[in-house]
Amino acid sequence: MSPTVQQWLAMSREQLDELYRQAEPGKIPHGDTRGTPIVAGSSLARAYARFARLFAWQGKVFDMFAEDGSAGVLVNKVTPLSLSFVVAKVYRAPSWMDERETIVIDYSTTSFFFRAVRDEIREVEPGVYLGKVWLGKTRILDFALESPTS
Repeated sequence: MSPTVQQWLAMSREQLDELYRQAEPGKIPHGDTRGTPIVAGSSLARAYARFARLFAWQGKVFDMFAEDGSAGVLVNKVTPLSLSFVVAKVYRAPSWMDERETIVIDYSTTSFFFRAVRDEIREVEPGVYLGKVWLGKTRILDFALESPTS
């Protein structure tokens, strides 16, 4: 886990929201990324992140199919075996948080069980993305994605 993501685990939800608002979308990730769920404002955020990475969610694998890199699909890596599960479309659109451009991870047409889920990410530093998870129009969680080269 990068020092940046370790800092995010100690931040409040308001601090993470401000960081997200200040960031640009950046490039859509390509290939395998490492994920860290962030339970903002909790003294147990580091423990939750380690537990979730071991047993539930390890990150996402992006596959871009638009020639200009503006759209694609991804699968989530889940379980201790990092199995590929839960497909989503990836594209740019306005953020539900601030209406500025963001990278959207959209499960609405690709997953029956997760169709009400939408993720948004922005690149805070090269290869390190801060994400927001929405269930319907309610934001429920933050997360980090790191490209292997970050």
